[in-house]
Amino acid sequence: MDTPLSARVAGVYLGLDPHSPVTTRADEARVTWEGFAGDRHAGLTRPSDGRTPHYPRGTEIRNSRQVSIVSAEELAEIAAAMGLESILPEWLGANLLLTGVPRLTRLPAGVRLFFSGGAVLVSEGENLPCIAPGRVIHAHHPHIPGLAPLFVRAAWGRRGIVAWVEKPGLIRVGDDVRLLQPPGGEHDSWHPILRDST
Repeated sequence: MDTPLSARVAGVYLGLDPHSPVTTRADEARVTWEGFAGDRHAGLTRPSDGRTPHYPRGTEIRNSRQVSIVSAEELAEIAAAMGLESILPEWLGANLLLTGVPRLTRLPAGVRLFFSGGAVLVSEGENLPCIAPGRVIHAHHPHIPGLAPLFVRAAWGRRGIVAWVEKPGLIRVGDDVRLLQPPGGEHDSWHPILRDST
């Protein structure tokens, strides 16, 4: 088994408004089997959508998208590609901002994230960019045309990942995170891929 990678929680966010994709900064999140307590994406199941075209839209399926995670390094790259000074994680509806994994979006599905507060999340893989966060970004920069579709292009391969809860616990800003590949994984070279920021 590979030596775990390490990261740090730089931000915790909750989706408190069920009608808004924007999340709100918090000091900590109570992690339950359903996700982050109080977050709009929490739940053991969710309705299928465009990401699951093999089901009729609205079919109740297991919720493997309980938590959205982004990296500070990739957000900086997205902002630079869009000609902006910065992009806030909450504009993307993120629940967690990590530092220390510049290529977080490349994290293979099945990798476990062990938080020092006891919670364990399992990566479901890349969170593909859509135009909704682009509209939020444009609302903060209304004088710049074309930001919404530009976000989709700039965020491709940098949008972060979604994850589900394997073990409840607590996640706080400043917590340490260990990223561990399960035994028998096929991604032997994942460490340099995830660390490479060039």
